Amino acid sequence: MAKKPQLGARVDGEVAELAKKRAADLGLSVGDYLARLVRDDASGLRARAVDAAARFLAEHQEVFDDAERAQETARGARTA
Repeated sequence: MAKKPQLGARVDGEVAELAKKRAADLGLSVGDYLARLVRDDASGLRARAVDAAARFLAEHQEVFDDAERAQETARGARTA
């Protein structure tokens, strides 16, 4: 197996723990998880995903607003 170059980075403890947990959730090593993030960012995948999510929310905002109003109304009815 070929040796892979190493890269060192310093992050605060919270970021380190988040990276470890997310990597474990995905069944990846921290190095593989970070490599995935960098590749996605460099390829523009992350930006396209954020843009798609923003378009979805813009197109369907009324549905979310209606659901939130219904939930608030139901909470108000229970407390009355």
